[in-house]
Amino acid sequence: MHTLTRITFNPEVMGGKPCIRGMRVTVGAIVGLIAAGKTVDEVLAEYPYLEREDVLEALAYAAWRSEEREVPLALP
Repeated sequence: MHTLTRITFNPEVMGGKPCIRGMRVTVGAIVGLIAAGKTVDEVLAEYPYLEREDVLEALAYAAWRSEEREVPLALP
């Protein structure tokens, strides 16, 4: 995964969910719109303050996270 320059995490913004450049737009919101059939251009029309690279990095981040493996902790 390349260095993320547009995905931010701040517990004071959207409860710490990954957001686009510190704004109140979550990666989940962007991915959800794409999953619902919106094109990148349609997402940009709905969020005119976003840039194409924001949407593409949100998708790349979501893809990267989907490949992570959760490892359960052993309880004592």
